[in-house]
Amino acid sequence: MDPIGNFVTAIRNSNAKGLEKADVPYSKLKMALAKVLKDEGYIHSVRLMEEHEVPFIRVQLRYTEVDHEPVIRGIKRVSRPGLRIYQKHSRISKVDGGMGMAILSTSKGLLTSKKARQMKLGGEVLCHIW
Repeated sequence: MDPIGNFVTAIRNSNAKGLEKADVPYSKLKMALAKVLKDEGYIHSVRLMEEHEVPFIRVQLRYTEVDHEPVIRGIKRVSRPGLRIYQKHSRISKVDGGMGMAILSTSKGLLTSKKARQMKLGGEVLCHIW
């Protein structure tokens, strides 16, 4: 019912188990979300796999080199189908005291909270990651 929620849960569960990768069914929105996570350094890589009948996204998770701790300490779905959360650029909240980020769906595509504030764009808050 909630493809973004399923994507976030797949990453959270794979991270908790210490797996190297998470596979999720393909959609343009999930691919864009994964690219934002890659650009911000939360995941190692993202790749579209079309080997099977149904294409899927393979997300390579990132861990610290010293003690193999996950880079993603937490990820949470904010806006959901039953309760959409929209925020103006001036009201975008800080995540984990500024150490994390929010990902927003704006008129210019998916943006991090920092970029959305700089561009003075508000939108739907999809998730928080720290």
